[in-house]
Amino acid sequence: MNDAGQTVGSKAGAYRVLARKYRPRDFSGLIGQEPMVRTLTNAFSTGRIAQAWMLTGVRGVGKTTTARILARALNYKTATVNQPSIDLSETGEHCEAILEGRHVDVIEMDAASHTGIDDIREIIDQVRYAPVSARYKVYIIDEVHMLSTQAFNGLLKTLEEPPPHVKFIFATTEIRKVPITILSRCQRFDLRRIDAALIKEHLARIAVSEEVQADDDALSMVARAAEGSMRDAQSIFDQAIAHSGGNVTAETVRDMLGLADRARVIDLFQHLMQGDVAAALAEFRAQYDVGADPATVLTDLAEFNHLVTRLRFVPEAAHDNALSHEERRRGAELAERLSIRVLSRTWQMLLKGIQEVQNSNRPVAAGEMVLIRIAHAANLPTLDEALRSLEGMASGNGGPSHPGGNGGGAPRGNGGGVNAMGSAYVPSGGGGGQTMRLVQSEPAPMQAAPVRAPEPEPVADVQVKTLADIAGLAETHRDIAFKIIFKRNVRLVSIEPGRLTVNLVPDAPKTLLGDLTNRLQKWTGRRWIVSVSNEKGGPTLWEEENNRREMAIADARSDPTVAAILKAFPGAKIVDVRIPDAVAQEMAADEDMPAPELDADDEDE
Repeated sequence: MNDAGQTVGSKAGAYRVLARKYRPRDFSGLIGQEPMVRTLTNAFSTGRIAQAWMLTGVRGVGKTTTARILARALNYKTATVNQPSIDLSETGEHCEAILEGRHVDVIEMDAASHTGIDDIREIIDQVRYAPVSARYKVYIIDEVHMLSTQAFNGLLKTLEEPPPHVKFIFATTEIRKVPITILSRCQRFDLRRIDAALIKEHLARIAVSEEVQADDDALSMVARAAEGSMRDAQSIFDQAIAHSGGNVTAETVRDMLGLADRARVIDLFQHLMQGDVAAALAEFRAQYDVGADPATVLTDLAEFNHLVTRLRFVPEAAHDNALSHEERRRGAELAERLSIRVLSRTWQMLLKGIQEVQNSNRPVAAGEMVLIRIAHAANLPTLDEALRSLEGMASGNGGPSHPGGNGGGAPRGNGGGVNAMGSAYVPSGGGGGQTMRLVQSEPAPMQAAPVRAPEPEPVADVQVKTLADIAGLAETHRDIAFKIIFKRNVRLVSIEPGRLTVNLVPDAPKTLLGDLTNRLQKWTGRRWIVSVSNEKGGPTLWEEENNRREMAIADARSDPTVAAILKAFPGAKIVDVRIPDAVAQEMAADEDMPAPELDADDEDE
């Protein structure tokens, strides 16, 4: 016998689904509803039994089952007990008929299909008659919020002053749609969503009773997918048993429900928090290829984001049995390293993104765009951080202060910064954009007394009006590698003191903008705001030099002496034109080739 009193594995009768087979038969079998059971126990023991009850909660938490158990308790009668009782350990005279929904004095009505005043009038006409065999005539009205306004009005008087032999039990999933005049005449019980850990334990007991092998991770997946509904959990588990042939594994449940591997979801979340767009998109596509639904992946990301945020405030939440080992370990690590601002922003973007994916006719593409937005925003300062940074620049103190390492800072001159929880992020070329490296900054040491900072040494004012000026500064500071990269990749859009707007060539290094900002600040002794514009801008310094070289060659070709030499030597060509030594050496450094000179070589030699 199982815990529902049914014979397991009976071959004689038709198969019964787990949700019916393991339906609770008494209050001790109700899982996760201890407050309601305690209230009813006290009421029955003191004889303060209400005339009507209102049971509310989401689907599958046990409203109808509770109503039948309550009807059984009201009409409990055995050879030794003849009064309402919460202790239903022994099957009474009316128990089986009530639990099976066939007792003549326990009338069940579905308000979804009986919404009119005529249906309620029939009840009103019948309540005057005493029960046939039971102690009370019990009316169980499911989905009571579906009744019409007239039906509710017709029920009011009877509900307020029912005959002593009549009890009403209402059940609804939409308590707000029930008139307050009805609610005020009922004793209300809110049946809570069942905790995933309790669902998992119950499913494990069912697996033992059914002689089914079930992985711990598989049971956790089913418990999470049920979303607090025991009936849904039993139905999903029933389906998983059939799908797997009696050996329920995590992979089986994942394939059946279109779920993503929890460890891979954490990998994807970490890629997003690091700003690694390429890795995030590759992982998302890999999960989709093995059957994960895009909206489900984003939902799993949102759940893990919530878990990380919760662990930051409630570390004990890591002991939840419904969590996997990876969720406990890596969730706790991320909770220590990610700021609340980043987690909150990611949560909002995921909620909006889930709706976009669900409403899109191209869910995969929509999901990828959501991930790109999240990864790109991972290292962006929040509004208050940006404002503090601007205030710091306006006051000339080089940016805001962060007492104790907890202040939020906007990106520094090199493209980095400090997030809301003191985690530093610095630019990196991976993933197609700046990334956030999760590096916990050290808190500022406590000082016994304030110490006046030394006055900064004055720096000579360096004029920067053109790209050539910046290249000249690189030459002066012997930063030849940066000068070559700068000359090849930067187009000027506009320049003014402390502000530079540029356009970069398509294959420019990802860190060029941060490197340029850092060097300008170092070389000029002032803060610079360097931004990228969609305007084309002027030519790069390298393009200008090539243009000058081509013009020099054209001028040389038109020179009479050179023209005579070319004519005297058919097939000869001008390789380059010798220009002043300083420029020639610069070109040689850029090209990594000897300094050019005027030559007339025969191609055939």
